Amino acid sequence: MNKATPAALSRKATRKEITVIGIVLAGAFLAILNQTVLSPALPKLMETFSITAGTAQWVTSIYLLVNGIMVPISGFLIDRFPTRRLFFASMVAFVAGTALCGMAPSFEALLVGRILQAAGAGVQLPLVAVVPMLIFPPEKRGTAMGMSGIVMSCAPAAGPVVAGALIDAIGWRAMFWSMVPLAVIVLAVSFFLLANVGELKRPHLDVPSILLSTVAFGCLLYGFSSASTLGWASPLVLVPIAVGVLALVWFIRRQLSIDEPLLQLRVLKSAPFAYSAVIVTVINSALSVGSVILPIYLQNVLGLTAFETGVLMTPGAVCTIFLSPISGILFDKFGPRVIAIVGLTGLFGSMVALAFVGSTTAIWYLVCSYVVQSCGLTLANMPVTTWGLNSLRNDQIAHGNAISNTGRQVGGAISTALIVTIMTMVTAANADLGPLQATTAGIDVAYGISAGIAGIALVLAVLKVRSKREQTDSDDLCHER
Repeated sequence: MNKATPAALSRKATRKEITVIGIVLAGAFLAILNQTVLSPALPKLMETFSITAGTAQWVTSIYLLVNGIMVPISGFLIDRFPTRRLFFASMVAFVAGTALCGMAPSFEALLVGRILQAAGAGVQLPLVAVVPMLIFPPEKRGTAMGMSGIVMSCAPAAGPVVAGALIDAIGWRAMFWSMVPLAVIVLAVSFFLLANVGELKRPHLDVPSILLSTVAFGCLLYGFSSASTLGWASPLVLVPIAVGVLALVWFIRRQLSIDEPLLQLRVLKSAPFAYSAVIVTVINSALSVGSVILPIYLQNVLGLTAFETGVLMTPGAVCTIFLSPISGILFDKFGPRVIAIVGLTGLFGSMVALAFVGSTTAIWYLVCSYVVQSCGLTLANMPVTTWGLNSLRNDQIAHGNAISNTGRQVGGAISTALIVTIMTMVTAANADLGPLQATTAGIDVAYGISAGIAGIALVLAVLKVRSKREQTDSDDLCHER
């Protein structure tokens, strides 16, 4: 684990460092916001371009797919290029993509714009996790990451609400044009005020590793993401998954055998980081399907609109805004164990509660369950992530973050495909009960499975996540040996 000197512990972040974090957070906010803003727009896109729902959903799938491809490469990019240059280039791609989406004359042009947006976002998201870790010493990183967590939690919740209001009032193109000036402002501020952080290396660019990474994670994410709509027997599902698995095995073997790997997999030798990466992957696997299940339940079973769905989720986002910095302060003072266990207990309990919803479930019950779920995620996710990254040297943090984020992406894609498939089977098996009851039965089973996955994360946290004092005693014992 990294040891900070007394001077480092007492040092406060400078105004320049706080400015750097603020700019990076602003870029990440726009990147995360764009993951969810198009969900309410799908019906309008189908009408504008005369396409089916299966085709329209690619505006969100392609964004996540490109993000997933970029994440494993982010460690190399952060090592190779100065923070300022990397951030500026990614924001230029993001602005260009957003403008193209706003003027897109065809659905194909809209997809190209989304790819450019996602390429920029694929750099923004790793930076928001790595930069605070490089600026602050280990004993103060919890507070810094807690502040970052406000953006990470608030942006996806705000997306559907803001987008729903804009789409209803002006149209889906206005949603993109409203983001262009915000992105340009962030771009201009970064040009004048953003400073470089961390130490640069001159790593060798291993082109075969980039190709293998792109094929492996691109095929895996595409295959599992398509399974719920195309079916598991489709060649468009089975072939990409098989190719992705083979490319992943080849990629891993290559990273462990070359002197300058694209992704430093050897950081997994750190037990705290390895357990942290596994727990965070499991947490994301439990939660990712909720973004599919909850809108289906609220709109198809309870009859709410997309805007009403976003409003219902707002209290959870508000609680997260207040709780995220508190979780960081608690982490710095006590370590991750207690807050992670409390958070995962709440997460597990909320999933169990949602596994018993029906066509007459009260709105207050849903709001309370979602608030507990949001609070549980806030208390568990960021502290466990910070605990794992704190066990790495500064020059390993970018690679550790890339590994954790890759686990989140792949774990979320796999769990979503499997759980949605099971939900669809249960819904079909209960078709004689009527569409509302059949859909509710499938949703209840899906949330039950998600609760089971959250329970696995809770057990892992109880067994493996250690308090601050236990970690310090273990480090001291290792140094004595």
